[in-house]
Amino acid sequence: MLINRRLRRMTPTCGTGEAAMQQEERKHLMGLSFCSKNILAPMVRIGTLPMRLLALDYGADIVYCEELVDIKMLQCKRVVNEVLQTVDYIAPTERIIFQTCEREKGRIVFQMGTSDAERALSVAKLIENDVAAIDINMGCPKEYSTKGGMGAALLSNPAKIETLEETVSLAKLIESTGVAAIAVHGRKKEERPQHPVHCNFIKAISESISIPVIANGGSQEIIREFGDIEAFRSVTASSSVMIARAAMWNPSLFRREGTLPIEDVMRDYIRHAVRYDNHYTNTKYCLCQMLRDQLESPLGKRLHAAQSTWDICEVFEMTAYYESCRLSQEARKVSLDISVQETPETDDSNEENNCIIRMPIKFERKDYRPQVTPKMLLLEWCRKEKFPQPVYQTVQRSLDRFFHSVVTVNEKKYCSTMWDKSKRLAEQASAIVCLRTLGLPEGKLGEGNSDLFLKRKRDLQNVDVESLPQESQTIKRHQNDEMFDKLKDLQQL
Repeated sequence: MLINRRLRRMTPTCGTGEAAMQQEERKHLMGLSFCSKNILAPMVRIGTLPMRLLALDYGADIVYCEELVDIKMLQCKRVVNEVLQTVDYIAPTERIIFQTCEREKGRIVFQMGTSDAERALSVAKLIENDVAAIDINMGCPKEYSTKGGMGAALLSNPAKIETLEETVSLAKLIESTGVAAIAVHGRKKEERPQHPVHCNFIKAISESISIPVIANGGSQEIIREFGDIEAFRSVTASSSVMIARAAMWNPSLFRREGTLPIEDVMRDYIRHAVRYDNHYTNTKYCLCQMLRDQLESPLGKRLHAAQSTWDICEVFEMTAYYESCRLSQEARKVSLDISVQETPETDDSNEENNCIIRMPIKFERKDYRPQVTPKMLLLEWCRKEKFPQPVYQTVQRSLDRFFHSVVTVNEKKYCSTMWDKSKRLAEQASAIVCLRTLGLPEGKLGEGNSDLFLKRKRDLQNVDVESLPQESQTIKRHQNDEMFDKLKDLQQL
């Protein structure tokens, strides 16, 4: 059920005399209309900021975020990210749980997973100025939602929502609470996407209540292109249509002019993902959903192998765009007087900090040999010299979530003056600073075969595959075959 962000009452009231008053209050306070709208449905891992913005670009009227649980949101801190120009809700682990921006203001619906009215109200108060409406999830049948008494579990617990058994009666009762609209997925709790959608159920609800009904569940079976949206709206007599899977596979479904080639859509998605610094694992997941049955194609295999946003951009020949966004972000930091060379955990006046050896270094995977990283080479050198293994101290900056690492080798400290987007990249950069200071090879392409590099090769060759578990033996043999081919090629450099 949908609650406009400015509607005060979130729970049912008992007095029938209040119905007319609530109808007038709803009209007065309504900010977001749910009539004749095409809507991006809430989807776990899909409904993050890049996908929502892409759907808006293609013509969606309203977009939902993925379901977010009340308890998790209440642990978050609201942070205005001046660099990305976003509002971020950040968990104690520094992970962004919810992110929004000006582009979707007035059209973003926050879907909440909850089983407790007090917690739901607290979350609503926390986010009310950053979203257009709040949706309480009462339909998700998945265990991760129902086991906490949320989603479809609410339908079988009348004490939570004061419902009657009949579907239409439930819809009428929900309407009486003052909600702005009801979204109805036309399947029963035990049914899944492969089961036919019950358009007659949605129609019965639409014809029995006065608030907008949003029809959901028509992907693939009915909705395959833009014109089908209106057909689904008509057969369900609904006010609006919500689209999930069909929009996940190709969000250009919202275009009146017709869908675009999927690779064009994927590049449009990547532009938003890079612009808003989306975590590469989420970007990769969403792109894989778009590829669907092409995951085993050459493009799909290259995408599957990507281990960073840079790698993803390289697959789609968008590295120039990636670099331009990074430069723009760095320039914005400078304009905001955010030093990219600061080290927040230390003070420059501190004597120990003054002993840190610094260089402006960034680790670019494409410039280094496959599977042989600066960290590996530094570790091999420490073993050779009988020094303790390198110790990395890595911190994350809350403002833009970038990382900075200091490595200690033989009681000396080394770091890059530059911050990086991941812990792994920041640590590789600090390892490079150490290797360069000591005059050691760092594994760059064209560097020649050093003793450390050859030692790494021998280590790979000496792996006792037979001692591994059976399933690991197959994987390891495959990895070694690929590794030796790459090492053979590198010897020709």
